[in-house]
Amino acid sequence: MDLRDLRYFETIAELQHIGRAAQRLHRTQPALTSCVRRLEDACGAPLFEKSGRGIRLTPAGQVLQKWAQRMRFDVEDAKREIGDIGRGLSGHVRIGVVPTAAQFLLPTVSRQLLSEAPAVTMKTVVGLVDALKPQLKAGELDLMVATETPAEPGFVSRPLAEDSIVVAASASHPVFEKAVAMGDLTAHQWVLQPPGAPTRDWLDRAFDRARLPRPVVQIESTMLIMLPPLIAETGLLSFVSRYHVGEGTPLREVVLKETTMRRRLTVSYRADSYLLPAAQRLIELFASFKDGVLSPKAGSRRTVDRPKRSAGKEPSA
Repeated sequence: MDLRDLRYFETIAELQHIGRAAQRLHRTQPALTSCVRRLEDACGAPLFEKSGRGIRLTPAGQVLQKWAQRMRFDVEDAKREIGDIGRGLSGHVRIGVVPTAAQFLLPTVSRQLLSEAPAVTMKTVVGLVDALKPQLKAGELDLMVATETPAEPGFVSRPLAEDSIVVAASASHPVFEKAVAMGDLTAHQWVLQPPGAPTRDWLDRAFDRARLPRPVVQIESTMLIMLPPLIAETGLLSFVSRYHVGEGTPLREVVLKETTMRRRLTVSYRADSYLLPAAQRLIELFASFKDGVLSPKAGSRRTVDRPKRSAGKEPSA
């Protein structure tokens, strides 16, 4: 099988339409049709079937899609590993990171990496875990720093810092004028993410469990990075990472056990992928990060643990 045919096949399978695939790949529809026929001849089975105005994979096509992606990863990893021989800490690292980690972990870790490896280049994609994980699976990212999710076969995750989400307000907010109970929070307006965001849903359920009305939202924002300035300027309550509050910030935590959401940040990567030495070093630095600083041990380098693979078995997280 031709590797180019397999790459074209992946795009056709993704878009489920020869015409749209031709536009993305800048190829003619007859050329892609010929590509599919060559693969079907090699496999001895049809790979697509009609579905409405488009096409969809047959069971044989689904199997080929899995192996085509795996072969593409292997070829790309081989090129990167061969190119890295003798180059040490260099190359291009692609990292996906959730907003809190992007603001509070990534700058310090990046500064340390670049001080050790000035030749390294980085691409960072900031987003929520639901948007980053498909990019990691597709091989578009080398690493993902995000909130902890259930383990999945084929991925390795290492725990990083704990990130507590707390109710916060401007330090001059009237909620601090007396001892605060959870019921007191219902008398104030809030700025929160929309329903469906994990932290918003957790907070709503906390009020449900306490048999209290859910927070009354005056401002709704999908931009996490906007919440601290909005809280400080509007006098509204919000639900943000504890990294945003305390000394040196205009915000203060409303200390309540019932409204403290504890979560952990992890760094994840594909178990069977090749990682640049620079990417391995980045993982070490993230793992050494605690309480806003890098551990003194961050200066000592070691190899990232790699899972052992047995013949015929998929790697597991």
